[in-house]
Amino acid sequence: MGAWQPLPEELPAEVRHFVEQLRLLKDRTGMSLVALGTRTAYSKSSWQRYLNASQPPPRQAVVALCRVAGVAGEETERFGVRWELAVRAWPREPVPPAPPVRVPAGGPVPGPVSGGEPAPGAEAAVPAAYAVPAARGRDGYEEDPTLPWWDLLDEESSRQPPASRTPRLLLYAALLAVVLLLAAVVGAVTLG
Repeated sequence: MGAWQPLPEELPAEVRHFVEQLRLLKDRTGMSLVALGTRTAYSKSSWQRYLNASQPPPRQAVVALCRVAGVAGEETERFGVRWELAVRAWPREPVPPAPPVRVPAGGPVPGPVSGGEPAPGAEAAVPAAYAVPAARGRDGYEEDPTLPWWDLLDEESSRQPPASRTPRLLLYAALLAVVLLLAAVVGAVTLG
């Protein structure tokens, strides 16, 4: 379980500590990356990137790993704090400046001339103020909000007061009773 590839030497201390703790937590589950991917809705290759420090994991992936490992309460909060520190310190790939976007200088767009090239003078550069930024979010990192469906149900039910959940539960129970009753009647008539 503990045969991990070495982490890059240039990793900041916060990132190194976080990834090492994440690896220990994953090892504590006793699961393979495939099984972990099945239980957490994040693929095996995603977990490989997260656990080898190639890419920062989304916060929800860390929460899902804590849930699978049986971690709760203060320890889950500590992982959340470690995640925040690591994401802030995570090394970013330098983003090369984007080339200027070309748009027609006005009027109809001329078609290509015989060599397949646009007609000379047919395009003008768009000012940098109108260019779309290459990265989103703080420091170029955008958290992936992907959640497994069962976590979404827990979140939704925790936002509703207990009184509003009770009528829905009673409705489901009544529908289930009707379906079972119909199945019993059809079975009795058929087997007669």
